[in-house]
Amino acid sequence: MSVTQARQLAEVSASGAVIGVLGGAVVGGMAALVGQPVGWALTGAVTLAVPLALLGAVYGVLVGLGRAKPGMFAPAALVWFVGFPLARLLHETGTPVLLGGSPTPPDDVLTFLAYQAMVSLGFAIGFTWLYERITPAWMLHLKEHNPYAERVYARYVAHASAVWAAREQKRARRAASTGAAARGRTRPSS
Repeated sequence: MSVTQARQLAEVSASGAVIGVLGGAVVGGMAALVGQPVGWALTGAVTLAVPLALLGAVYGVLVGLGRAKPGMFAPAALVWFVGFPLARLLHETGTPVLLGGSPTPPDDVLTFLAYQAMVSLGFAIGFTWLYERITPAWMLHLKEHNPYAERVYARYVAHASAVWAAREQKRARRAASTGAAARGRTRPSS
C-alpha cells in the first residue's frame, strides 16, 4: 500500500474515529456528572476515546476497502463485539495507571469481557446509526480527490436511489388502488 492510499484510507476512516472519540468524551462527561474528580473523568475519557477511535477507524477502513457495506449492521457489530470489550478492559485497567496508581483489572476478567461483549452490541447500534448520518456528507467532501471515498459515496447514492424508487413504487400502487376504490364507490347503482 502506498503512502497516498494510506492517507486516503485515513481520510475515509476519520468519521468512524470521530465517533469513537465522542464515545470516550461521553464517558468522561458521565463520570464527571456522577461526581468523579475532573482529572479522573478526563483521564478515563482519554483512555476510552483512543481505543474507541481506533476501532471506529478500523470500521471506516473496512468500509473504504469494500469489506463492509455502508448501512449493514453485521460488520460493525463484529468489530465492536471483539474490540469494545478490549477497549473497556484497557480503560478499566489503564486509567488508574495514568493517574499514578497501579493497574487494576477487574476481579473476574472473563465475566467482565463477556458483559462488555453484550454491551458492545448496543454500542454498535449507536455507532452504526451515527456513522450513517455523518459519513455520507464526509464522503461527498472527499470524493473529488479520494477514490475510496468516491466508491463509498457511490454506494450511499445507489442505496438512496433504490430506497427512493421503492417508495415511489409503493406510492404509485397505493394511489392506483385508492383511485380504483374511489371509482368503484362513485358508480351509479343499477
